[in-house]
Amino acid sequence: MISSLKEFFKNSRSYNSPLDASISISSFCPLDLSISNTSLAAIDIVDPEVCQHYIDGILKKHNAKVAFGGYLEKRNLYADKSNFSKHGDARNIHLGIDFWTTAGTKVIAPLEGRIHSFQNNASIGDYGPTIILQHEIEGFIFHSLYGHLSLESIVNIQVGQEFEKGATLATLGVPAINVNYAPHLHFQLIIDMESIKGDYPGVCSADKLEFYSQNCPDPRFLLKI
Repeated sequence: MISSLKEFFKNSRSYNSPLDASISISSFCPLDLSISNTSLAAIDIVDPEVCQHYIDGILKKHNAKVAFGGYLEKRNLYADKSNFSKHGDARNIHLGIDFWTTAGTKVIAPLEGRIHSFQNNASIGDYGPTIILQHEIEGFIFHSLYGHLSLESIVNIQVGQEFEKGATLATLGVPAINVNYAPHLHFQLIIDMESIKGDYPGVCSADKLEFYSQNCPDPRFLLKI
């Protein structure tokens, strides 16, 4: 099924931004938060202020507004969060792409869809306010998840509400709302929601990687980044 989704987008050359359209792709720079990044060894990356300071340095270095990356990246970012290491299996492999930028930045629908579900996942280390869109292209159904939003983003919306490509969907939340992360958008593609509503794992353990990497394909082929 994933090949069908890739097949649909492979010939498209357009960039489908999940952020404010006024932010040019030329203002994006890559960010490595993996355990192999030795520059992170000496800093407390799980502290949102320390994390923000590090990201600000990357943005300044590249004269950029948005730092992005993280698909299937193994990270230490979750090491202090007990719900990421239940039953002895550490969940530390990231299943989406993060876009690190300022709180309040607009989040837009990168393609047409309707609200599948939404909720505030308020436990520490989770997404905070989250919206999931359902998309259908030539009979193929898949989903996109938007995490770490503002509380205002999930007020006055409803399941089934439709959004055109490029329409404003939400805004990014502050650390106190997005449950202790520096401001960013977690964007993830999901084929089968497994009957889950308002939430879906964004990080997995190594023993579950084969399933999740198939069910949550690389968003870069859709976004063209």
